[in-house]
Amino acid sequence: MPAIALAILTGLLMGIVFGFALEKSRVFEPGMIVGQMQLRNFIMLKVFLTAVATGALVLAVLNGFGAVKLQPKAALYAADVVGGLVLGVGIALAGACPGTTLAQIGVGYRDALFTLVGGLFGAIAFSYAQPWLDKALIGTGPKLIFSDLLQIPYWQGAIGMAAVIAVILFLMERARSWRDDLGTDNDGNDVKAIGASRGRPFPAE
Repeated sequence: MPAIALAILTGLLMGIVFGFALEKSRVFEPGMIVGQMQLRNFIMLKVFLTAVATGALVLAVLNGFGAVKLQPKAALYAADVVGGLVLGVGIALAGACPGTTLAQIGVGYRDALFTLVGGLFGAIAFSYAQPWLDKALIGTGPKLIFSDLLQIPYWQGAIGMAAVIAVILFLMERARSWRDDLGTDNDGNDVKAIGASRGRPFPAE
């Protein structure tokens, strides 16, 4: 199988697995997202950290066998900080992020359509503002890979990072189980009851 076909197939499979985990974890629910932003539950963080660790392991294997090449982006600290804050405010207000918006539309959240339209307008506005932002804020920066800074092969760094994330996830789960976080949504209502009312009851604890 050609390398490009293998990379595409791997991406599709990972997308399916991530989408399945996103739905089963209820991370796309507005209450879950707002709860994470308010530091009241941490299911969203746990799921995304798991995705990062899984992606690092897959990339370590593919890159180690020469199936894919790394394409690091430049480290743009000012843009990352400002963009992260703006995105975080938007997520907290909308109860959705770019990825979960599509999942919300798929399960029938009509207000998510407005979030999607707003995101599209924001992308268009950014495309027009980018020439000015490149000079005033974004600029250029070095392309950094932590494994290069440590002077070790990428696959070793990726596996090491995944191991560290696994330990963090274990400690987080020991401190507060995902079953406890699944109990209430943003309005204090029982998430299981909400799911059952939509014909999607949650599995028994």
